[in-house]
Parts: sequence; structure tokens; C-alpha cells
Amino acid sequence: MPLPYDDRPDWERDGRDWPHRAASRFVEAAGLRWHVQEFGDRQAPSLLLLHGTGAATHSWRGLAPLFAQRFRVVAPDLPGHGFTDPLPPRRLSLPGMAEAVGGLTAALGLTPRLAIGHSAGAAVLARMCLDRRIAPDLLVAINGALTPFPGFASFLFPGIARMLFLNPVTPKLFAWSADRAAVRRLIDGTGSRLDPQGLDLYRRLFTRAGHVSGALGMMANWDLPALARDLPRLDTRTLLVVGGDDKAIKPEDAFALRARLPSARVELLRGLGHLAHEEAPERVAEIVLAEAATAQASPA
Repeated sequence: MPLPYDDRPDWERDGRDWPHRAASRFVEAAGLRWHVQEFGDRQAPSLLLLHGTGAATHSWRGLAPLFAQRFRVVAPDLPGHGFTDPLPPRRLSLPGMAEAVGGLTAALGLTPRLAIGHSAGAAVLARMCLDRRIAPDLLVAINGALTPFPGFASFLFPGIARMLFLNPVTPKLFAWSADRAAVRRLIDGTGSRLDPQGLDLYRRLFTRAGHVSGALGMMANWDLPALARDLPRLDTRTLLVVGGDDKAIKPEDAFALRARLPSARVELLRGLGHLAHEEAPERVAEIVLAEAATAQASPA
């Protein structure tokens, strides 16, 4: 059954005034055409940024320039998101996503010293660290989606996403109904408050059925229980940045996870939601850069 990838975000139409458009380029790697943004000195230590489900590089519009003062910053759109090609169904899984991003970093000659992921992006980075695709000095998970939903929900939610993903009508209906009010309700439901530009960028993506389908496909094929079983082997120094008002992922999950990780600590940001890095980029950057300096001064 054909999926609605034909209505993907178009760079000339939807990306005409994309944040930091001058930093964008397109790269062929791992069988995909990727949209990538790069900032900073190419000779500086490398930093890899991975956004969460349903987002794209715009999610880092405030943070990336702050990190670029010290790092070569690379931020791709994940497969099926924004302006990057979707993965074929046989590769649409957490390990498959990690493998694809690993192919991109290899093509770019990137050896990240710092890896930062938001929500599902943090899960991709954790999988990459576990599979030895990257070996950063520090892994930062911003409201990371690293553990399964509790109880029956761990089976229910991926199943619902899978049914929606397999129905080609669903992404089109979602895209058709993604007006400004609907997008504001969706973002407010995460516990975050975004400015009008941030809301417009999400609306722009959500009105494209191909982007919606990419987000649903990511959720439908996520195997967080397998990742959770492997996390005690994660020997990478880890910072869990948690928004105290996050309504998408319970803040207390990070504190429970900290006890299972060999080298992790939690930084709680009160008053911020799931999109904490978009709400307060300076605050997040200050915390991450301080932790990165400590990690580089005392590597494991």
C-alpha cells in the first residue's frame, strides 16, 4: 500500500525562510538524501544534534549558534522528517535509524565529542553509543525517550501508531487539520510554550502528510524495551536534562533511569516542558557546556 511520502516538505516552498537556511546543505549517505545544517569551525571538536519525533533542524535554532562558539555543530533532519528522505520499511526501527545516522556521520567524517538528543533523538544516540557507532565524551538527553511507557501502554501506543502509519489516509487527515490552533494545542500538551515562529515551523511541517507519516513510522517501529534492557551497558558519561513541566515524558523517569546507568546525573529545569531547549536555549546551553567542560577535563 503506498504511503503519502509524495507530500513531503519541499525545500524551495517550505524551507524558503527556514531558520539558519545558509547553514543548510544536502548530503547523500546511507542510501538517503539528508538535509543537514552545520555551524562553527570545521576544525573544532564535533557536536552531533538529533531532534525528536515530529521535529526537524528548526528545533535547534536557538541552541546551535550557542554551541557553534566552541564546536563544529552538525544537525540533520532524521529520516522521514523535515527535508530528509524516509527510510524503507525494512530499516524503519531504532537500530535501523542508528545505523543510518552512523552512515551519515561516516560520510561527513564526523567523530562527535559531544552528542545531544531530544526525546527520541536521545534514544537514537544511546543506541549508537551502545553499538559503538560513536564514542562521545558526553551524551546529553533532553527529556530523553529512553524507557518504555509503563504497563499496558508500552504495547498499546506503538500498536496504535503502527495502525495509523499503515493507513495512508491518516497522515493526510492530520495534515489537513493542522491549523494554528491545533498545533498550539499539540505543543501546549507537551508542557511547553513556544513563540509564534516556533509554532509556525511545526505547523508548516505538520501540514505535510509525508512528514506526519515519517513521525508515525518512527513511533510505530520503536522498540524501547530492547533499548531499556541494554542501557545498563551504556558506559558513556550521560547528562539527563529534564523539564519539570514535561507532560510527554514523566520527569521522574529520568531519576529512576539514573540509578541504572553507570555514569549519569540529572539536571532538573523547573518551569520548562518537553521542548525545554526551544523555550530556554541559553539556560540549556549553559548547563550542557559546563558539563562538557567537566567531561573533557576528566574523561572516563
